[in-house]
Amino acid sequence: MTHDLQPASILWSETFPGGGHWSYKVKRGTTLRFTDLDGGANMAVLLYRADERLERLNVPDTLKAQHTAHLTAGHVLYSDMGNILASIPHDTVGWHDPLCGVSTAVSVLAKFGAHRYQEHRNAMYRNGQDSLLVEIGKWGLGLRDLVPNINLFSKVVVDADGRFAFVPGNSKAGDLVELRFEMDTLVALSSAPHPLDPNPEYAPRKISVVAHTSGPAGADDICRLSCPENGRGYTNTELTTR
Repeated sequence: MTHDLQPASILWSETFPGGGHWSYKVKRGTTLRFTDLDGGANMAVLLYRADERLERLNVPDTLKAQHTAHLTAGHVLYSDMGNILASIPHDTVGWHDPLCGVSTAVSVLAKFGAHRYQEHRNAMYRNGQDSLLVEIGKWGLGLRDLVPNINLFSKVVVDADGRFAFVPGNSKAGDLVELRFEMDTLVALSSAPHPLDPNPEYAPRKISVVAHTSGPAGADDICRLSCPENGRGYTNTELTTR
């Protein structure tokens, strides 16, 4: 179910080009709605507590606490202090990758060849790692702060031998996922291709982002009630944000 937004609740909207990157402080009680405009998009996401950036997204704890290896509606994103930075109240995709990290300059060069800014300007081939470093660098963070990220819209499965396999076509045109922020959070984004995407062409997809006022999770929210650990996580977070 997609929930229509009330115009009065919309704070701003933006369309990301393929291979774009962006960062912003998002207030508690704000939701970012990401929409895959063409199908096959990827959006790498990093999160840091806005007023104490040493606290940041912890993907291993996020997965362990919720007994999952992928993310979808009802899941939350934990910090390394046990707080809930953001939650996923709505999702039409069903599977988002928390395992594979981002592409690098070396991997993009090896797969797609050179396409430098000097010759191609904004049509250069961008990679996820450098894009995220550019964004967090604007906020006084650097390479040591580049923790594992999540990849919205992408699906990767693992076989019995531990081999990772990218699943093409996981996200269709018009699919959306929402991140609702339970704390004031610094968000860094990159729409560079997923590192395991088998497409031989450099063809990152456009993504729409709409910020709207939603309020934090209520007492009967799907993310709070999806597992006992999340209930405790919300209690911890609400004590922190008083």
